[in-house]
Amino acid sequence: MEELELYKRSKNTVHEARKERKLGKVPGIIYGKNINNLMFEIGELELNKKISNNGEHGILNVRFQEEKYNTLIKEVQRDSVNHRIVHIDLEEIPKNETIQTDVPIIFTGEELIMRKGGVVQKEKTNIKVQCKSENIPNHINIDISNLEIGQSYRVGDIELSKDIAFIDDLNTIIAFVTANNKVDDNGLEGVVVD
Repeated sequence: MEELELYKRSKNTVHEARKERKLGKVPGIIYGKNINNLMFEIGELELNKKISNNGEHGILNVRFQEEKYNTLIKEVQRDSVNHRIVHIDLEEIPKNETIQTDVPIIFTGEELIMRKGGVVQKEKTNIKVQCKSENIPNHINIDISNLEIGQSYRVGDIELSKDIAFIDDLNTIIAFVTANNKVDDNGLEGVVVD
């Protein structure tokens, strides 16, 4: 995995962080059991590219002042208006250590359910897993196209490598399908059929 270069922040103030953001930099911090907190900045474009490839809870291999760190993205703070990244927290994790983290879910097959007159109710957008850092998936694909109205998809329905364990209860509902009830011109509610 390609390393991401981090640069030391000159000052740790709100004013300096704003200046960094105006220059296209994102302030951040690396912390962990075996290291002191390290304040850094990184180019916004580089960071966005890595997050789009690895996910918002993925692993990043970084270099900071000639030291290499294997890190997990713990938090990405975004501006509430323009959704640009304003700060990132990275946790240093030793290689081969078993960790717990959230993995994003990507749903596929929603359009087929809509054609059948159903609506997908998503109960979870992430799933908590436990595995070694090198086994963390960037995301979990869930194909819900085979679900019928009234059916649900649970954590236990997901097939993953034996190296990955779910922390969430296997009976936890991830998504379920309900009928698309829509009021017609006569004021009557019913299932919409194409």
